[in-house]
Amino acid sequence: MSDRKLNIDGIFHALGDPTRRAIVERVSAGPVSVSQLAEPFKMTLAAVVQHLQILEESGMVRTEKTGRVRTCRVDPKGLDAIEKWISDRRSRWEKRLDHLGDLLAEE
Repeated sequence: MSDRKLNIDGIFHALGDPTRRAIVERVSAGPVSVSQLAEPFKMTLAAVVQHLQILEESGMVRTEKTGRVRTCRVDPKGLDAIEKWISDRRSRWEKRLDHLGDLLAEE
């Protein structure tokens, strides 16, 4: 299995959880500290950190620590990877449907 395949699998796994999707939505608006990110969730800070670790491993989110504050931001490379994967599949299906349309038009 290629690294690219593993990355896509990791992204889908990460985005398969509603809490992680909400985290990605929040960090897409701009950098945010982990403690600020955790505020609206009814879970411990440790649970939020676990979700962030999965998002980081998938390549969707980056975190960096400055002093005692860990800041989270979306990683465009993760978004690019999933966008390309979806675009490739869309292109294949459009070609297939175009071919089917041509076949049906011949009859």
